Parts: sequence; C-alpha cells; structure tokens
Amino acid sequence: MEETQNTKKLDHKTLSHSFHLWFWGALTCFSQEHMQTFGYMSSMLPILKKLYPNHDDQVDAIHAYTAFFNTNPMLGTVIIGITASMEEARANGKDIDGGTINDMRAGLMGPIAGIGDSLIDGTLIPILLGISLGMSSGGSPVGAIFYIIVWVLIAYFGQRLLYFRGYSLGDKAVGFLVGKQGSAVRHAISIIGSMVVGGVLASWVNVTTSLRLRGANGKVFLNLQSKLDSIFPGLLTVAVTFFCWWLMAKRHVSAIWTMLILVAISLVGVLLGFFNPGLSY
Repeated sequence: MEETQNTKKLDHKTLSHSFHLWFWGALTCFSQEHMQTFGYMSSMLPILKKLYPNHDDQVDAIHAYTAFFNTNPMLGTVIIGITASMEEARANGKDIDGGTINDMRAGLMGPIAGIGDSLIDGTLIPILLGISLGMSSGGSPVGAIFYIIVWVLIAYFGQRLLYFRGYSLGDKAVGFLVGKQGSAVRHAISIIGSMVVGGVLASWVNVTTSLRLRGANGKVFLNLQSKLDSIFPGLLTVAVTFFCWWLMAKRHVSAIWTMLILVAISLVGVLLGFFNPGLSY
C-alpha cells in the first residue's frame, strides 16, 4: 500500500504541457550542431519538475537530454512520449538511467526520421497541396485556406495522438511504425500519394514546343507539337518530369540547381525557337 502511495505518476496537465512545448518549440535554437536538442530538452522540463521536486535531482536528470537529437518533428513526437514514460519509470526506481534513454533516442530518431520524411513530407503534404491547387483554379483563395486549416489540424491532433500513444505504450508504440503493419500502411499511402502527384502533374504541368518547319514557299510542312500529340500526347511534359527525377534521384542534384537548369534550358529553347513564351514587347 505504501509503495502505491509513493509511486510517481505524470498527470494529464503535465503531459499536455510537455507536448505543447515540443509542438511549438521542436526547432527552438535550431543549429547544425544541436538540431532539435534544445526543443527536446524544453519539452522534458515539465516532466522532470513533476517527477523530481528536488532541484539537484532535476539537474542530474536533465543531463540525459543534452545529447544531439534530430528526427522528423511530426512523427518524432512519439519519441518524446516514450521518453516521458521512461523518465516516469526511472523516477519510480526502475532499472533505467540516462544512458538507456539516450540509447533509445539514438536508435529511434534515424528510422523515425526516414519514415516521417517519406510519409509526411513526401506523401501527405503533396496530397494536400495537390488538392489545394485544384481548389485554387482561377485565383481562388479557397485552396490556400483549405491547406492551412487542414494541415494545422492534422499536425496538431496527429502529433498529440502520437505523444500520448508513445507515453501509454512505451517502446511498443514504435512497433507499429517500423513493423509489418506500419510498412503496409506506408505502402498504401505512398500509392495514393503517387496518384495525386500524377494528377497534379497532368493538370498543372504543360510543356509544349512551338517549332515549325517551313518549306521554300513559306508554308509549314511540319508542326512538331501536332505530330507529338498524335503519337504521344504530353510527351514533352513526361520527358521533362523524368529528367527532373533523374537529376534529383539519380544524380543527387538539389531542387534549386534543378530549377536553375530548367531556366537555362528554357532560355536556350526560346533563343533557338523551340519554345515560345508568348511574350510581346
């Protein structure tokens, strides 16, 4: 009975405070040297103050969170929740120390970052942007408003769910993310993302040529774009898309350099008469 009374337990208010510090300050004092270290440390302050009333104990415990940390800020919220659970267990005398917590963080931040970057940045955001672009036709602000509201709601409630799941399940929470079920879900979402990106490509990217060959009498005997459309409509669009994919995925060219290359190709194409921007001076 006495052991139960002396057991330290984190209340919902403390956990919610910790979550909000991570949600709003995950990238606090962000630098190449520390990345998300200080944001992580800040989110753990309410936890440590609740579990360790003595100031010296708080100082000793906080050293576990001074190590380098960097992961996907959204999906990585589950790690913060797991840490809160581990810290609670440590405060109750379990065989957990700062080294164990650091080993857990170091082991999870890489896989979670890879999953989060592909699932959130590479799939979810393009899907939302694709829907928003479709709603913004004709200059309508509805698409931008839709994206802002939906993204904020997904980011907040999604991260909150992950935080409290991580706390309640401990290290078991990661099993879904990196296990077979998680792989199946990510594969299904990636297929949907590819479909949306393909739809955006077909709707918003249009590459055509204005090249026409004329005979001695001045009449056009070859309209290259018409010939391409009769053989493979949208061939130039597909070619440019695969060219950009080849640059970034195979040659590891950054997005900025890829855009500069496209600008250079466009300028040369206009000078040679292959492209017509339709400008008048």
